[in-house]
Amino acid sequence: MLRVQASLSRQLLSWQLLIIFALLASVAVFSVAQTDIAFRATEGRRMLSVAEDLAATDGVRVSLQNTFRRDALPIFAESARSLSGADDVIIADSRGTVLTSPDPAQRGKPLPLGESTVLQGRSWVGVVHTDGVESLVAHVPVISNDARIIGVVAAGRNTPDVLQGLRQAPENPLVLLAFATFLGVAGSVLLARRVKRQTLGLEPREITRLVEHREALLHGVREGVLGVDEQNRITLVNDQARQLLSLPDDCVGRDIDSLDLNDRARDVLTGRTDGVDQIVLRRGKVVVLNRMPISSVGAVVTMRDRTELVDLQRELAVHRDTTDTLRAQAHEFSNRLHTISGLIELGEYDEVQRYVMRISHRHEQWHAEVTARIHDPATAALLIAKASLAAERGVGLRLHEGSYLPEIDEGLSADLVTVLGNLVDNALDALEGSAGADRWIEIDLRSTDEVVVVVRDSGPGVAAEIVEEVFRHGFTTKAARGGDRGLGLALTRQICHRRGGSVQVHNAHGAVFTARLPLGGPQA
Repeated sequence: MLRVQASLSRQLLSWQLLIIFALLASVAVFSVAQTDIAFRATEGRRMLSVAEDLAATDGVRVSLQNTFRRDALPIFAESARSLSGADDVIIADSRGTVLTSPDPAQRGKPLPLGESTVLQGRSWVGVVHTDGVESLVAHVPVISNDARIIGVVAAGRNTPDVLQGLRQAPENPLVLLAFATFLGVAGSVLLARRVKRQTLGLEPREITRLVEHREALLHGVREGVLGVDEQNRITLVNDQARQLLSLPDDCVGRDIDSLDLNDRARDVLTGRTDGVDQIVLRRGKVVVLNRMPISSVGAVVTMRDRTELVDLQRELAVHRDTTDTLRAQAHEFSNRLHTISGLIELGEYDEVQRYVMRISHRHEQWHAEVTARIHDPATAALLIAKASLAAERGVGLRLHEGSYLPEIDEGLSADLVTVLGNLVDNALDALEGSAGADRWIEIDLRSTDEVVVVVRDSGPGVAAEIVEEVFRHGFTTKAARGGDRGLGLALTRQICHRRGGSVQVHNAHGAVFTARLPLGGPQA
């Protein structure tokens, strides 16, 4: 791990130092360029002034016109050089031949003129290269009294190199550059250590591998995984979570409340509803969500598809209801046998006959009433079975006098049995703890362009404040007696909405549930 950490630190430090040195070099080049511009402007004017003063000296003009008096020219040139601080002061004749120069080897040779216009009688200031040395030179013609060019005076300064330019720059940039280099190196070292701590000592290649593994893990597991930040914005989501919650492709980065989710799903995902194994119904799916908050990061929500399990539970509930119904019928049959047996022992044979006729008539009457009005076999069988279960609990089950249901297709019939069974079971549960002898459930079934199911009971009804909650929260609502309608009500609402219908509840001397299932409604 130490080797890996040093490697990453060296990489970060190297790149930081490279950037710093590049910036410092740019600053140095800029400073030298500014110094060079200032040097040429200032020294150019000074050298021009030195050359002009020397060219206007009478002794120089006389010496140039009289070949026998030219021995005095070096004195004039050296005096001007010493007083002005110039590196070179050269005097040449009218043809440009050097007569006097600080470099004895240059005497008698042509004066380096470069692009100078001095032989045309005009002063010139510019850069001249002599033996690899670059000099800033001012050339001034020496004019006789009769306006002839009798010589040339050249005053020059050697241009400074980079280090000289930095030393001659204002505010001493060498010190500033050294201080900036120290700050840059120290900052780079601290930055490298900080980045290393934030990456937990991992190399970039290891970080890349971790990201690849995370992506493979997220999209490989069968459970849905969704991450949100502290502002409830989605930060990550895998394919399974997209499918379970029917999320759009661009959901990452969006707020939970801005998505097309029902209130229950939003409450669980944002943490407004907490707890483990929270059930959410989403477009025909039963999804179990678990939200785990992460300090200063947000939260991670895992989810599982419970649709198949709930379907199995529903099938098991059907079988359990069938068993309860058979048990209730067996219990009822046993009680009747005991009654008949007692009457026979008492010798009340006429009473036995009347008793048998009475209970047989009652059963055949309910059977005949159901089969006469309800022509869907599955629905009729459910009503006959529920009558025995209700009788065992001391609850009367009856059909509304206007009920009529023709035979319907198998898909709608299966959904109708689920909806009607859930509503009757909830009505039985609501009457379980209610007092009074007159306990009843009335069922009204009608069919036009939709199947309308109305289930009334004589129970305490549904508390006004949870009329909508019984469907939205389903099994989690326990605010009042009769309010806990279980998962069955949530599934009932889901089936109705899937078929383009609705389910509602209101109170009228008890709870009244009304479900509507269109005959040709959507089933997506």
